[in-house]
Amino acid sequence: MTRSKFPRDARGFSLIELLVATGLLLIVMSSVFEMMSPVHGAFRTEPESADVQQRLRVAADSLAQDLMAAGTGLSQAPGAGPLTDFFPPLLPLRQGRRLPDAAGTFKNDTVTLVRLEPAAAQTTIAEALPARTSVVALNLGPGCPPADASCGFKSGTTVAVFDGTGAYDLFSVTAVDASGLHLQHNMRDSGYTYGANVGRIASANSRTYYLKADVPSNTFQLMRYDGDGGADTPVVDHVVGLAFQYFGDPDPPTIRRPLTEAVGPWTTYGPSPPVSGDNCVFAGNGTPTPAPALAVLGAEPALVPLSAALLSDGPWCPDASSPNRFDADLLRIRRVIVTLRVESAATSLRGPAGRLFMRAGTASGRAFVPDQEVRFDVAPRNLNLKR
Repeated sequence: MTRSKFPRDARGFSLIELLVATGLLLIVMSSVFEMMSPVHGAFRTEPESADVQQRLRVAADSLAQDLMAAGTGLSQAPGAGPLTDFFPPLLPLRQGRRLPDAAGTFKNDTVTLVRLEPAAAQTTIAEALPARTSVVALNLGPGCPPADASCGFKSGTTVAVFDGTGAYDLFSVTAVDASGLHLQHNMRDSGYTYGANVGRIASANSRTYYLKADVPSNTFQLMRYDGDGGADTPVVDHVVGLAFQYFGDPDPPTIRRPLTEAVGPWTTYGPSPPVSGDNCVFAGNGTPTPAPALAVLGAEPALVPLSAALLSDGPWCPDASSPNRFDADLLRIRRVIVTLRVESAATSLRGPAGRLFMRAGTASGRAFVPDQEVRFDVAPRNLNLKR
């Protein structure tokens, strides 16, 4: 019998042994890669998830801050108090010089917020002011800095002009000189004229927030517009959901003291009518205590939901013919619930459209970042001062 000339330990592996070893190696390697796969997915998803949360936080903080300040009114007599004594500081539409919505529009993804700047310039006008681009002289009252003929108003300032009828207009101050304030009208021109020594003027802030959803350009953003001739500004990208719900006072405005008394406030909210007269929220009955023109919405003192139909069917202030009219029920608003939804910026981290994703992506397996949504409510302090 012929023996191999090599020692047994030097002959190497047989084919069977090599196949078995290779198979074991593949099993071990696949187990290692399987354990590493979730870690790899986490490296992709965690930074994007944190970014989604940050964008949601910025959007919510921006809206909550401006909603809370809405309705800040006059701080100087006469007429000191919230804006709800004159006009609604929250409107479910876009208001301003550029691309305004039609009067009476209701959009659940758009809100315009108006407030007067606290402790800023405020006074009355010294001459009649038409509701269009004009020049107006001012009375120098307690709300003006001493020895300042322009009452502290500067070029570039936004101002609100209003009276007790429910009429109001927003302007931009384009120049200040000896003739007075040069005002660029930021709303639709109308035939209304504010009376000398009656119309109030004050530094103001107007902001419109809305959802921009442009599918062709793949642009989804929370946008802000300041009501003048400037461009709209993106606040947060990849916002795919925005909705506002309104809750209001179930009771209509009532007369707190007879209109014949010299010192107000005369109403619980809303513009006070002329003595023995009426306006958009009170029906004249020939007495100094006219009856409310708005309906009672509930027997309980709790706030009630204000539907789109209720906020867009009148009665209209200052009247039904005004191009800037508003539904009188907007004066009831006391609380707003906001719903915000933000998506991942990466299509590869979004799965099929459904409960987790408003807009579909290309994600597969376990590497995905669901949309994040927050729902919060704000009770603007200036809208609840008299409750």
